[in-house]
Amino acid sequence: MSKESNAYIVTFSIGMILVIAIVLGLVKEFTKDAQRQAVELDTQKQILSAIVPLDKIGQTGAEINAYYEKHIESIAVDVNGDEKTTNQEGEKIIPEKVSIRKEFKKKEKSEKILPVFKFKDDAGKVTAYILPVYGNGLWDNIWGYIALEPDMKTVKGAVFDHKGETPGLGARIADSEVENRYKGKTVSDETGKLVGIQMIKGEGNVEPGALTKNEVDGLSGATITARGVNAMLENYLGLYENYIQKVKKSSADNSSELEEIALVK
Repeated sequence: MSKESNAYIVTFSIGMILVIAIVLGLVKEFTKDAQRQAVELDTQKQILSAIVPLDKIGQTGAEINAYYEKHIESIAVDVNGDEKTTNQEGEKIIPEKVSIRKEFKKKEKSEKILPVFKFKDDAGKVTAYILPVYGNGLWDNIWGYIALEPDMKTVKGAVFDHKGETPGLGARIADSEVENRYKGKTVSDETGKLVGIQMIKGEGNVEPGALTKNEVDGLSGATITARGVNAMLENYLGLYENYIQKVKKSSADNSSELEEIALVK
């Protein structure tokens, strides 16, 4: 067969495609465990970064993994606030492996799996509840984690990320300066109703002291992204509302029991 014939060129091209496909397949197979570990480590980093600077944890994957194992207890709940241990197929749910993007896209709230990551201090006491949030920005999806104090209304920390928001504008939601604006704010109003936190329109136009407990300063030139963040917090935290109320009630009941024990003594 002549090397200049069409048949040779087609045969050679098909052969090269097969070789490349086999090589890529082998590379994927041999690096499968490393890729899985990298994804798991990245998930741990995102969860922890909502409440503690990563540079205080360590630099290596082993250090971060050890810190995560010591301080995070994970569960999954449904929209009723009840704990879920298996999915619809009867498989065990591992909260860290739940795809928030896929759960976000489920139309039926009753089918959504909602991970909860409890942060424990060195003594084992739960000092924060870290909840994932997911929504739509200007160009694509946005997401993050928000850490609530045990009162389930005060924000202890927040971290956001995005897929394609505008650099220097909407992409600033992932800047620590913007994320830190949420610390100390509350996701409930004075009546206890879950309302989220509103990023106001415009930036630097209102004195920090004039903002309410449910407001943070806005992003100049990124009004639609800011609206996306607002909707993400209100809507996605809304899925956790029953769980939030249950934790509040449990905390209140425990406090009453402790008071009764103190009176008896």
